[in-house]
Parts: sequence; structure tokens; C-alpha cells
Amino acid sequence: MIDCISVENMRRSDAYTITNLVPSLELMHRAAYGVFLAANWKGTIAIVVGSGNNGGDGFALACILKEHHYDCTVFTVSQRLSEDSAFYAEKAASAGVPVRPFEAECLTGYQIVVDCLLGTGFQGQLRENYRTAIEAINASGAYVVSVDINSGMNGDSGEGELAVCSDLTVTIGYVKRGLISENAGKHMKRLVCADIGIKLVKEEWKICEEHDIPDETHYPCPQWLDLHPIETIPTGEN
Repeated sequence: MIDCISVENMRRSDAYTITNLVPSLELMHRAAYGVFLAANWKGTIAIVVGSGNNGGDGFALACILKEHHYDCTVFTVSQRLSEDSAFYAEKAASAGVPVRPFEAECLTGYQIVVDCLLGTGFQGQLRENYRTAIEAINASGAYVVSVDINSGMNGDSGEGELAVCSDLTVTIGYVKRGLISENAGKHMKRLVCADIGIKLVKEEWKICEEHDIPDETHYPCPQWLDLHPIETIPTGEN
């Protein structure tokens, strides 16, 4: 069994870990490395990033891809960046990763597109620039990797007026409750969790294996979820 949690629990657990255990920049690097390990990278790669820390995961991923001799281009939908995102944006640019504003048709010809637009904190209505980017990702014909959650989707309910449709979603830390909802399953083919060493402050639900019996705190494993997390924690921190 693995843990399944709410967005608020994820936020509190992340904050506790950053304050007491692991710096935020290190967690962001681990998240990006988990995504790197989860996918089969090849061909032309585009990473579409938003203004928050989900975008920071994308910039950190670009750095890792560059280190492993994969060419990628980062497309930004906002000029604003969070502090940690700005750190990895500068690092990516210094490493020679092309960073360009998102424009119509910019994803044409890419074989892999990485969705780093909106994280689990998203709720409500999409801004027009994010809506346009999500529509472009869905129309790209590329293999789509969503980081943490499919952009446009509510992390607690799995609902969303418009969300990225992914071939692979790599959620960070723990599986959020919305990702195992019926609606989420319509938007993703495969879901895997990257364990980056976040200390869970409160247990909520568990996701069962086939032989376990679901109840009010135990959910059956949906067919799109891989119950074997990707480990990115350095030896000795487990």
C-alpha cells in the first residue's frame, strides 16, 4: 500500500520538510530527477513552464537533461517566476538550454512535451495564457509527460474544465486524492509517484494492492497507477 493525501496535507508536509529537513532547492532537484528517471527520453523535447514551483521543476529537469546530453527547449507562459524557479531558470540558461516565450504553434515537431504549467495548488478558472498552452499541448501529437499533476486538474477532486491529457504523469512526494478519481483516469495513461523525501505530517488514506480490501480509508488501486514509487532520496536519508 502507498499513501494518498489531500493537497493541503501535501502543502503542510512540504513546508515542514523544507523548514526542518531538506532545503527547497534540493527538493526541486529531486523532483526533476524523479521525472527524468520515469520517462524514456529521446528525440526533440519541449518543456512548457508556468510561473510557480511546478515551472521550477521544469527548469531543473532541463538542467538534468542537458547534463545527460539530451537537447530540450523551455517555453515560458509567464515572465514571473518563483524564487526557486528563477534559480533553476538561470542555471538552465547558463548551461545553454534555449528558453523562449510560449507562442502559437511553438510545440510543432516536438516528440516529447513536458507539462510543468500548474501544480497541485491550482483551483478555479484557467487564465487565458494557460488555457492556450494546455490546448496546444493536447493538440501537439507528442508524448506528454505531466509533472506532479496534469495542469488544469484539481488535486483533491480530479476535476477540471480543461486539463492536459498525458501519457505519463509523475506526481511528486505522494499521490494526491484527485489523481485516482475517475475523471483523472480519463486524462492520464500512466501515473507514478516520485519519492523525494518529504515527511508526511498526517496520514489520511492508503491505496490498496489487489489482495487488500478497500474501506473508508483504503482505496482500490486504479489501473493507471504504478504502486512502485521512484526513489530519488540520497543513501542514508531514508
